[in-house]
Amino acid sequence: MLQYFEIGKIVNTHGVRGEVKVIPLTDEPKRYNKLKSAYISDKISENMQKYTFEGVKYHKNFVILKIKDINNANEAEKLKGKFIIINREDAVKLPKDSFFICDLINCEVYDENANKLGVLVDVLQTGSNDVYVVRRENKKDILIPALKSVVKEVSIEDKKITVELPQGLVDDEV
Repeated sequence: MLQYFEIGKIVNTHGVRGEVKVIPLTDEPKRYNKLKSAYISDKISENMQKYTFEGVKYHKNFVILKIKDINNANEAEKLKGKFIIINREDAVKLPKDSFFICDLINCEVYDENANKLGVLVDVLQTGSNDVYVVRRENKKDILIPALKSVVKEVSIEDKKITVELPQGLVDDEV
């Protein structure tokens, strides 16, 4: 499991007082209200620098952050293109039977008869329910709705997902 999560990307400066404009990479943008500090870096690594936040605002689909000791647009410009990164323990607490997408990626997917279907490679967020994209060897991908009636068991520790496929979902004749 990943120890760090990228929860935003700094895309520009905002104003002249050193604020930055962030695209949130989280389902819960308001989580920034409780965020006191985070790492800001090009990538997850051991030498990331931690920054303290002094303020947060929201404008359209962006988060506007005021970072301590960044006091003008020139200083803020140096952070453009970098990611806001947090420790896993600082992540939003998920409801029961919910998982971080990064933990689901690369899980092996099996049907209810223990036949391996493939490997989960992506999760499509459609609004009504997520859809798991399962890559199969030498066959078309399967799109599996992430519904309780379909997804029977998820074991992040074992990197295994068991599903009960609805009839007609897999069409191997094409």
